[in-house]
Formats: sequence, C-alpha cells, structure tokens
Amino acid sequence: MILEPLGSVLLGLALAWVALRSLAHRLPSRRAVLTTGALGALFGALLMHSVLGPGHVVATLIGAALIGAVTLSLLVRPRSRPLSRSAAA
Repeated sequence: MILEPLGSVLLGLALAWVALRSLAHRLPSRRAVLTTGALGALFGALLMHSVLGPGHVVATLIGAALIGAVTLSLLVRPRSRPLSRSAAA
C-alpha cells in the first residue's frame, strides 16, 4: 500500500528534475516545479488506484507518471520570440 504513493512521488520528482534540466528557462521557480511534479504524480496515483483498484501497482505508477507529466506541462511558458521588423518600426 505504501509503495504506490511513495513510488509516485519519487516518479514525480524525477520527472520534475528532468523538466528542470531540459526546460529551466521556460519554467517557473524550482520549488514550484518540484512541488507540482510530486503532487501531480501523487494525484495520478490516487486517481489510478481508485479506477483500477488494489493489486495493479505497475499500472498505477505508469498512470501516475503520465498524469504528473501532464501536470508539469501546464507550467511550461511559451518561448519568448523577438519582435518582427514590422512590429518594431
């Protein structure tokens, strides 16, 4: 029983760390990203556990990782693009 929440939080933290390493310039503060990753994956584990029931640890962790990744994707800011010549003039 403790494996699912603990594993999902660790997966969420790992996903957040990867996101910070690859998209640091497009994400908010480090604390917000790590918290969102952990809580998103924990929510995903709760949701998957309630849908699948007990005894599906691997499927629950996969679902937790997917929902955690979707939650982290909501934090990504759009790229800042330079002004075009017509807009600058």
